[in-house]
Amino acid sequence: MKLVSYRIGGRPSFGLLQVGGILDLAPRLGVDSLRTLLGEGGLPRAQALRNEPPDLAADEVALCPVIPDPATILCVGINYEDHRLETQRPVMDYPTIFLRGRESLQAHGQPLLIPRESGKFDYEGELAVVIGTGGRRIDEGDAWAHVAGVSCFNEGSVRDWQNHTQQFTPGKNFPHTGAFGPALVTLDELPADHILRLETRLNGTVVQSASTDQMIFSIPRQIAYISTFMTLQAGDVLVTGTPGGVGARRNPPLWLKDGDEVEVEISHVGVLRNRCLKEV
Repeated sequence: MKLVSYRIGGRPSFGLLQVGGILDLAPRLGVDSLRTLLGEGGLPRAQALRNEPPDLAADEVALCPVIPDPATILCVGINYEDHRLETQRPVMDYPTIFLRGRESLQAHGQPLLIPRESGKFDYEGELAVVIGTGGRRIDEGDAWAHVAGVSCFNEGSVRDWQNHTQQFTPGKNFPHTGAFGPALVTLDELPADHILRLETRLNGTVVQSASTDQMIFSIPRQIAYISTFMTLQAGDVLVTGTPGGVGARRNPPLWLKDGDEVEVEISHVGVLRNRCLKEV
């Protein structure tokens, strides 16, 4: 299944993305959001409706981030070897974890805001994992059973603010700098080995290309590690790291400008597309 969150006629809703449109699920299932559905273990209820005809045209809705209201957004830094090398970071025994706030999220097709305080805005194409079944101290071997699905993420980074200190948080949380979407793709849509190709394009030119099996810390390892120090909840978002090729490490640096279009494409998942808009 491919599930999307949106607003229609001023109300928030979510639905099943189908050929020819969207099946509006919130009124049918009696829940107010995709996160609520996941918390109730409701994916099988949505699955049962997958052959129903769509009742909304795609252009009738305004897409929202896949999970508009996650309790927690956890991001993994320096998680591809080529990115570790380009940043000249040491080899670490544990993943680098930082948090984003929900205000930093933006939907597919909506503008990524370049803050007025910075001219060093960078792209980071990533795979996002959405937790379906929460838990604490999850074993690596059980981790995929806790995943509802995956999506595309562009973790736009305000590099000068990120580098004010050794803490990443300021550069990762400006409003509407991280794009998330367009859809939550459930695991039955993915290859059995869950290995996916990721490509980031800037104005049509490929700037990042990798395979998710190149991660230093696998998705099960990330889930096991994070769930040791906190309890994961349904609807939490895990942003799993970016490959090499970021703009900050190019010579000269490649900063995003007003009007630039960034696409993050992940095989079997989709294409996340956003233009950049300089904040005034």
